[in-house]
Amino acid sequence: MLILTVATGVGMFLLVALLRLLRHIPLSRLLVGFYLLVFVLALLAPRDFIPVSFDSGGVTTGPITVPFIMALGVGMAAVRSDKTATSDSFGLVALCSIGPILSVLLLGVTYAPSGAGYTPVPLPQIQTTRDAAREFVRALPVYAREVALALAPICLMFLVFQLFTRRFKHTQLLRVVSGLVYTYVGLVLFLTGVNVGFMPAGQLIGATVAGGSRSWLLVPIGMLMGYFIVAAEPAVHVLMHQVEEVSMGAVSQTAMRRGLSIGVAVSVGIAMLRVLTGVSLLWFLLPGYAFALALTFFVPQMFTGIAFDSGGVASGPMTATFLLPFAMGACEAVGGNFMTDAFGLVALVAMTPLVTIQLLGLAGRIRRKLAADALRSELARAEDGILYYD
Repeated sequence: MLILTVATGVGMFLLVALLRLLRHIPLSRLLVGFYLLVFVLALLAPRDFIPVSFDSGGVTTGPITVPFIMALGVGMAAVRSDKTATSDSFGLVALCSIGPILSVLLLGVTYAPSGAGYTPVPLPQIQTTRDAAREFVRALPVYAREVALALAPICLMFLVFQLFTRRFKHTQLLRVVSGLVYTYVGLVLFLTGVNVGFMPAGQLIGATVAGGSRSWLLVPIGMLMGYFIVAAEPAVHVLMHQVEEVSMGAVSQTAMRRGLSIGVAVSVGIAMLRVLTGVSLLWFLLPGYAFALALTFFVPQMFTGIAFDSGGVASGPMTATFLLPFAMGACEAVGGNFMTDAFGLVALVAMTPLVTIQLLGLAGRIRRKLAADALRSELARAEDGILYYD
């Protein structure tokens, strides 16, 4: 039921995002309205549902969703070809991230479960490389079938489109088919490696760090991992390349990478602090989103779209498959509540880039304004020094 609920939320809000492009609706208005609805529902939903619902908004924007949705937005903006088309092409990922949050919160409000719980999955007992290879071989067919089922609707949609329009020529068809093959093989290997090796490793490391006498080391270690793990997110590279290309170099990949790294490091540090103290997630999300939404009225629209897209992209598969198990292992070691203390990390990772990237845009606007004022002052002084003769 949870998977169907999340998928419905993404589909509905992708439709909303495309209608925004067609109707020229400002992104900031939609973000403020929908996030107000999100926090109203969060106050009504069961406490255990809140971290899971906010996490679902981040994990749905992965290596398949982001390139597809961003390409869709850029293509529709190219068809429009007006002066705001470029800035409007950003923000699709941001809106699609809201859909799962709303749908899971609605599920919690309407379903109203008596309680939710999490049973830790026991780590596999692996002594030799032969044992490790056996685990990978056993899991490979399972994820091969899951990825095939996940990619089947996309392949079917492309096939129907090609049969009715005949838009793609022979060379383009070969490129699309080869891309699908690469995607299939890559996802199968990635999911197998993540579930068999990566997630258990993250859980074990988290439990080891938190189980010692210096559990406070969780915070700096988590921040350090958060800073560097952004570079390993596949969708981040897609977004940075797209942003630099569309903005014609106004927003460089280096500046975006630095802003995302700092934002994710801060958010992981806060998440580790929550694991140790059990502070409610809403104490961080409410002021964080309020500040981020307030900034949307002061920064250029393009930066608003880029910032909210970055939030969904930064909380991708690496965050969900390593940092979240790391937090869960630490939570188990300190005896915390999995549902309320460990979950919510992805939501925090998705939130902080909203602030850091928009502050980057605000700083750029202030610098341009100061440069323009200085240029006008120089021109005024130069004009005062000109001697006029009759």
